[in-house]
Amino acid sequence: MPVRIYKPARSAMQSGKANFDNWVLEFDATAPRTVDPLMGWTSSADTRQQLKLTFDTKEEAIAYCEREGLAYHVLPVNPVARFIKKSYSDNFKFGRSVNWTH
Repeated sequence: MPVRIYKPARSAMQSGKANFDNWVLEFDATAPRTVDPLMGWTSSADTRQQLKLTFDTKEEAIAYCEREGLAYHVLPVNPVARFIKKSYSDNFKFGRSVNWTH
C-alpha cells in the first residue's frame, strides 16, 4: 500500500511556527469513493484514507515505512517565502517603484 511523506505548509490563518516542523505520513487511496444512494454522502471502504501519522523528522517516517513494509515516496519541501517587514508609512514614501492607489 503506497504512502506519501511530506511536510505540510502552514495555513493562511497561521502566523506562528507551532506544528510546522512535523512530517506527515498519509496513505494513498486504494478504493474509489462512492456515493450513498439514500443520503448522497460520499464514503469509501478504505479506512486508511482517514489516517494521518506525524513524525518529528523525515528519517523517522522513512524508518516506520521500512519497518512496516510500506512503499513510500517523499514529496519535496517547498521553500518558505521570506517576509519583509515594512511600516505603514512605506506605502507613501517618495521614490516608490510602484505608484500608490486605492
